[in-house]
Amino acid sequence: MFNRQLVKRIFMSLFGVLTGAVSVAIFKVAAFGVDPFQSFMAGLDFIVPINFGTLYVIANAVLLLFALIFDRHYIGIATFINLFLLGYVTQFTYDLLIKIIVDPAIWLRIICLIVGIVIICFGSAFYITADLGVSTYDAVALIMANTWKLWKFKYIRIITDLVCVIIGCGLYLLGGGSWVGIPAIAGIGTIITAFFMGPLIEFFNVHCARPFLNGKNNQK
Repeated sequence: MFNRQLVKRIFMSLFGVLTGAVSVAIFKVAAFGVDPFQSFMAGLDFIVPINFGTLYVIANAVLLLFALIFDRHYIGIATFINLFLLGYVTQFTYDLLIKIIVDPAIWLRIICLIVGIVIICFGSAFYITADLGVSTYDAVALIMANTWKLWKFKYIRIITDLVCVIIGCGLYLLGGGSWVGIPAIAGIGTIITAFFMGPLIEFFNVHCARPFLNGKNNQK
């Protein structure tokens, strides 16, 4: 039987991942830092000589194995959409953008940062509202908090984010990167995405994602 609601949710998950991938590419062009997990991936990408999209799949496959072993109920269709698409779309978009935006001035980088934040919050609202599974990285903190009962999720998430940033920066320096380049993978953009995105995501949830899922006629 055709399930229109499920089709909507799958579309929202796909849309959320694609917009998220585009936003990561824009963050990289802005060079003010990316979100904590992407900080880790940036450091890993700096020392591992394979395509970023493939590297992203491998890293997330390891986290997926962790989730499947300890609590697989966080894994869904959206998890696999994220796993297989985000890295490749990010790399494609970034390669395209750096051909268009060559050596951007500081004002253009600031605009890219602002646009990246808006886009990632917009996409996250659709991805979250679709509720078809979380990313493998999100699943790690959720399992530690809800399955293992180690601590509250918000505190564990801060710790895992900090670990990702530290490891990412460490890998970058280990691979021969300079301290001057650190803000490009762990800077003001990283702080914003780690601590201040919630209200904007909720705004897009209320005004865009939920109305799309439920239909305007169902709004109260």
